[in-house]
Amino acid sequence: MNYQDIKKNIVSSIDENLSPFAVKNVDAIRKKSSKDDIRLPFSIDRDRIIYSGAYRRSAGKTQVYYFSSLTDEQITTRIVHTQYVSQIARTIGRSLSLNPDLIEAAALGHDLGHTPFGHDGEIFLSNECVKHGIGKFHHNIHSLYIVDKFSYKGKGMNLTLQTRDAIVSHDGEIHQNKLEPKINKTEQDIEEYVEEMKIEKHVKTIPMTLEGCVIRLSDTIAYIGTDIEDAIHLNLIKRNEIPKEITSILGNNNSKIIDTLVKDITLNSYEKPYIGFSSEIGNALKELKAFNYKHIYNNEKLKRERKKIEKAFETLFETYLDDLITENRDSDIYEHFLNSKNIEYKESISDVEKVRDFIASMTDRYFKFQLEKITIPMVKLIL
Repeated sequence: MNYQDIKKNIVSSIDENLSPFAVKNVDAIRKKSSKDDIRLPFSIDRDRIIYSGAYRRSAGKTQVYYFSSLTDEQITTRIVHTQYVSQIARTIGRSLSLNPDLIEAAALGHDLGHTPFGHDGEIFLSNECVKHGIGKFHHNIHSLYIVDKFSYKGKGMNLTLQTRDAIVSHDGEIHQNKLEPKINKTEQDIEEYVEEMKIEKHVKTIPMTLEGCVIRLSDTIAYIGTDIEDAIHLNLIKRNEIPKEITSILGNNNSKIIDTLVKDITLNSYEKPYIGFSSEIGNALKELKAFNYKHIYNNEKLKRERKKIEKAFETLFETYLDDLITENRDSDIYEHFLNSKNIEYKESISDVEKVRDFIASMTDRYFKFQLEKITIPMVKLIL
C-alpha cells in the first residue's frame, strides 16, 4: 500500500459519513490538481491560506475599533474575528455532518481582503478606486482576488472552486433568516458577480454549498456579540442599554448570544437542504443588528477620527501613484511591495491597481507609519 491508497481510504471513510447535502472531498474542483499530495483537497486550501502573508497581516487589522490608536489590545482584531467564525462554523458544520475542512478553509479565508481601519477603510479605498477608474472596492471581492492572483508573490493559491465561492459569497451585512445554496453556480457566475460589484454598491449572491451558507451566517454570529462586548469595554454603550425584548430572546452577553444562535440554527437546519434560523430568533437577531448599527458602528465617539483617516487614504493613494508614474525606486511601494512580486504581476497589473493592492494589504499600524513618513519631513543632520 502507498500513500495514495491511504488517501483514497481516508477520503472514502470521511465522505461516506457526511450529510447527503454536504460537499464530498471527491467532488472538489481545482484548476490545477496535484496527485502527489496526501492531504485532502480542502485541507490543502486551509493550509495555503494560513501560511499566506495576507492571513498573518490580519492580526494587525481593525475589526471595528481603530486598532492603531488603541493601547488596549484586548479589543477584537480581524484575525481574532476570523478564528471566531471558524470555531462557530465548525461547531454548526459538525452538528449537521457537513465538510469540516471546507468550512475551516472558507472561514479562515473569508476576510483576507479587508483593508486597514475596517469597513471605514474599505469605503475610503473604494472611493479612491472609483476616482481612478478601476471600479468599487469590496473586501469579499478582494479576498477572492488575493487567493486567486495576489498572494504568494503574485501566483495565487490555486484553491478549489467551493472554497473560493464561499469566500466571495460571504456577506455578514445582509440579514437573511434562511439560506439555500445555489448548487448550479459556475465559474462564470462568480466572474459576472465580481464585475457587477465593481459597478454597484451591492449585488446579491448566494453560496453554492451548504458549507458556504454556514460561513455566511457564522460571520454574523461571530461579530454581533463580540462587537457589543468591545463597545462595553470601551464605554461606548452599557449592557443595560440593549433592549430587553432582544436580550430576553438572545441573551445579554456574547456567550449567551452565540449559544442561542448556534443551537437555533442547528435545530432548524438539521437534515435540511438549507441553513437558517427560526423566525423568532432571526427577527431578534435583525433587531440586534439594528441596535449595533445605531449605537456602535455609527457612534460619534467611534467615528471622530473618520475624516482624518479618509484624508490619509487619499494622501497615501496619490503619493504612491505618483511614485509609480515617476518611477521613484526609493518609495516603499517598491521596497516593501513590488520588489517581492513576480514579473507577471508587475507587467499585468495597472499602476492604480498596484496602489490599491499595497494599501489594502497594510495593517493599521503600518498604514499609520507610512502616513507619518510621508507627511512628517525627515531632518538629516549634517555633522
